[in-house]
Amino acid sequence: MAGADLRATLVAGLAELGLELSEEQVSSLLAYQDLIGKWTQVYNLTAVRDPAEMMTHHLLDSLAAVLPLRRYLAQAGLTSARLFDVGSGAGLPGVVFAICCPNVKVTCVDTVAKKAAFIKQAALALKLPNLHGLHARVETITPPATEPFDVICSRAFASLPDFTRWSASALAPQGVWMAMKGKHPDDELAALPADVTMFHVEQLRIPGLDAERCIVWLRQKTTV
Repeated sequence: MAGADLRATLVAGLAELGLELSEEQVSSLLAYQDLIGKWTQVYNLTAVRDPAEMMTHHLLDSLAAVLPLRRYLAQAGLTSARLFDVGSGAGLPGVVFAICCPNVKVTCVDTVAKKAAFIKQAALALKLPNLHGLHARVETITPPATEPFDVICSRAFASLPDFTRWSASALAPQGVWMAMKGKHPDDELAALPADVTMFHVEQLRIPGLDAERCIVWLRQKTTV
């Protein structure tokens, strides 16, 4: 798919999602996808290599979560926020969030050094001062070594019990988990740790992709 066709697909997808972005942000998203393609030829960042498939399965799939994130931040009264993308891989959705939400400081963590290096390169190439790459295991990220995060997100990372357990020490006291999932994960929700509760499941529709997607929102239970 040619560059002009990819831009047209992206613009049409954004319109379907009701997501308004500047021309600069659209160009950054396309440059980001191109960067993934180039690095994948050497480092195998993603199994998806076709640009058209990458647009639907990666970019638009991640973009579908931008408005839900913005809505949550507005409802929580957060004009700026710290977001932690766990098991980020090629930076999905973390880099997409960094492009679309300049007021959000995004840290993408991955246990694979080359993937963390890619995030750092993307931050430089795309001129995103609010994006940071980190090579580490998520369970090692604990205050005071780092500030706690308002939102901890993941996409196709691990089961909800493991995701919340491994990242709990990095969550701010009033923070939330934002897990991007396929089908409604009933079994995983039933196995959540006793101190974690689900407060919302948000269904997503991905332009050009006929597949079930949802966001599971979770928080730590408050003690009385």
